[in-house]
Amino acid sequence: MRKLTVSTLVLALAAGAFFGAGTQSAQAQKKFIAIGTGGPTGVYFVVGNAICRMVHRAAAEGRKKGRKHGIRCAAPSTGGSTYNIGQIRQGELDFGIAQSDWQYHAYNGTSKFKGNAFKKLRAVFSVHPEPYHIIVGKGTGITSWADLKGKRFNIGNPGSGQRGTTEVLMAAYGTKKSDFKIATELTSTEQSKALCDGKIDAYGYTVGVPNAGVSIATDGCDAKIINLNTGVEKKLVDENAFYAFATIPKGTYKTTDADVTTFGVMATFITSADVPEDVVYEVTRAVFENLDDFRKLHPAFRNLDPKLMIKNALSAPLHRGAVKYYKEKGWM
Repeated sequence: MRKLTVSTLVLALAAGAFFGAGTQSAQAQKKFIAIGTGGPTGVYFVVGNAICRMVHRAAAEGRKKGRKHGIRCAAPSTGGSTYNIGQIRQGELDFGIAQSDWQYHAYNGTSKFKGNAFKKLRAVFSVHPEPYHIIVGKGTGITSWADLKGKRFNIGNPGSGQRGTTEVLMAAYGTKKSDFKIATELTSTEQSKALCDGKIDAYGYTVGVPNAGVSIATDGCDAKIINLNTGVEKKLVDENAFYAFATIPKGTYKTTDADVTTFGVMATFITSADVPEDVVYEVTRAVFENLDDFRKLHPAFRNLDPKLMIKNALSAPLHRGAVKYYKEKGWM
């Protein structure tokens, strides 16, 4: 919490110094928003900073044409999905990126949020698909979930979406932490290096495709991604609308010599009902009015379709600021 507060304060002070020549009334109109992302090598970090980039572009400060909405944006690295939801709830973050399953659970008060539903959670739009990967080290002999027994497996840091999905799989397979030789809690930034250094045998990761962190392991030390397409995953997909089967195409990474079938979620952009309508409207508008440029910022964004982004994998109600923009465009 302190890190986010300090980061936002530093941004505000820096912006204040930069725009010091403006009047006090102009300064009062400036809004500073914070977007929770994920690890610095993950796609969530790219999503948050890409959104900030579009917001700043729309502002067009120093140019004659532009929205002049006064919004300044920071997208610091955070613990991931459930952390972002918690910080939005506490008012420490204005927006965040979260897996579609954790958006569902938070709003409906299920899973980790049982008895603690976040009814002010609001959806803004969905972004890219996120297959759940299990990346295994060369020579480990791991070809399925069952082979992880007795191995050193990174389940992910607390608060991350990957940790949450790993725990869902563990429950579905009846796997306990004690079934692993070691169950580490490394972050997405640490796990690929740990695999290549021989400190762990495998890790689970929910992330868009392709991903720089995954390529460190696959292209750097010949790690492979294994299939997850048994009856266990089929049951999860059949019983939960926020899950779907996904394919990681052949050739995505150096060691992906055949299509990999797994299941996954969607990355979603979320906020709170307490965030003002005009702020959410301007952020939403900035992304969709510059969507062609947004798509170029990461391969996972290449096929984004606005008509799907405003409905796919969204279980919390849409924020009224987003709805205002979507109605203006005739999409709703």
